[in-house]
Amino acid sequence: MKTINLSEQNSVMNRFMAEIRDINYQQNRLLFRKNIERIGEYMAFEISKALTYADQHVVTPLGELNIPQFTDEIVVATVLRAGLPFHQGFLNVFDHADNAFISAFRMYTNREHTEVGVHTEYIASPSVEGKTLIIVDPMLATGGSMAAAYEAFLKTGKPKCVHIACVIGTEEGISVVEDAVKDADVTLWCAAIDPGMNEHKYIVPGFGDCGDLCYGEKL
Repeated sequence: MKTINLSEQNSVMNRFMAEIRDINYQQNRLLFRKNIERIGEYMAFEISKALTYADQHVVTPLGELNIPQFTDEIVVATVLRAGLPFHQGFLNVFDHADNAFISAFRMYTNREHTEVGVHTEYIASPSVEGKTLIIVDPMLATGGSMAAAYEAFLKTGKPKCVHIACVIGTEEGISVVEDAVKDADVTLWCAAIDPGMNEHKYIVPGFGDCGDLCYGEKL
C-alpha cells in the first residue's frame, strides 16, 4: 500500500485544515461541513492525476481538438454518517461516479471506554468489479472501520484499483489498513497524519468527533 501525506506540501488545504481543527471555528457547523467538503474536492483533484487517461475528440464552435479524459469507471464509497460531507466533495469532482454507502460505527468493549470494536450493518453498493473504488472516511483512527468497509465492498467484486481517502490518519490506523489490503493495488491519501490517539481512541491533536461536529451530538 502506498501512503500519500498531503500535509507535506503547502497548499490552500492548510487553511481548511487549520479551520476545522480550531475550536472556535468549530462552533459554526455549516463552515465545518463546508471545509470537510472542500478537502474532499482537493483530494479528488489529486487522485484524478493517478487515473488512466485517453484522448477524447471535442468539437468546439470554432474547431476541433483532442483532450485527455480519464477512462476509469469510478465508485465513490463512504462510511455513514461522518463521511457524508467528505463524500459530497468527491462527488462534486467525480460527478458521473457511482456511489456506495456502508454503516460502520465504533463500540467500546470495556467499561473504561479504552477498547474499541467496529460494527457494520447497512451496505448499499453497485458492483465494483473492474472499477476504480474510492473509499472516503474523514477519520482513520484505529483503522477498524476502514478495514471493515474495504472488506465489505470487495464482496461486490474485484476493483481495478482502490484509493482510500481520509482527512486525518494515525500510524496505528494506517498499519491496520495496510494489513487488511495485503498486496492489492491500494493508495492511501491523508490530508494529515497525527501522532496518535488518547485513551478513548480519539485522534490527538485531531479535531474531535467529525460526525458530531457536522450534524450534532448523538446519544
